[in-house]
Amino acid sequence: MLHSSGFIVVEGLEGAGKSTVIDAIRDFLSKKGQVVVCTREPGGTPMAEAIRECVKHPWAEEEVTQETELLLMYAARSQLVQNVIKPALASNYYVVGDRHDLSSLAYQGGGRRVELTKLHQLRQLTLGDFVPDFTLYLDIDPSLGLERARGRGELDRIEMAGLDFFKRARQVYINTIRSMPNAIQIDASQSVGEVKKDVLSALDNWYQNRSL
Repeated sequence: MLHSSGFIVVEGLEGAGKSTVIDAIRDFLSKKGQVVVCTREPGGTPMAEAIRECVKHPWAEEEVTQETELLLMYAARSQLVQNVIKPALASNYYVVGDRHDLSSLAYQGGGRRVELTKLHQLRQLTLGDFVPDFTLYLDIDPSLGLERARGRGELDRIEMAGLDFFKRARQVYINTIRSMPNAIQIDASQSVGEVKKDVLSALDNWYQNRSL
């Protein structure tokens, strides 16, 4: 029996292997007969992709303020949720997201040290009570993650934020995941095979429990 729909989010620092995990999740769900829509943040709609370019561009000629970065993230997220994610869920599809709201809590709240009240206000304005059904957090030491990211090519503006930025972001991730229902932490420093094994085990357990 097919489940109605579900919003699954994969979170993690740079170099954690989110793309590989998302491919594995999509294959798992497709084999179950589910229709799967994959998204990324920021991005996922024409306007949100344009915002993504603004966020990641170095902007050497001017400083990008913390508030500007935060507002851009939520503007892109609002476009994606309203125009892609919610319609897909309403059509009984599964949505697998490369990042969602937890990324802003970690990156802008932890990394940039933006006041949590500002984050919560923006979240309430743009998302209300909309939350993922299941979150997989791929945990990795920032040094290893950035080393992997550099191996992919030139770093973007966010990736160049510095090691301390990512250490703060990681701590927020770890602290928050512990208190979230339907959230699992996976050791992303393992081999690709071991990470996929752990992810699919957690995903299968969550998926089977949905039908009980």
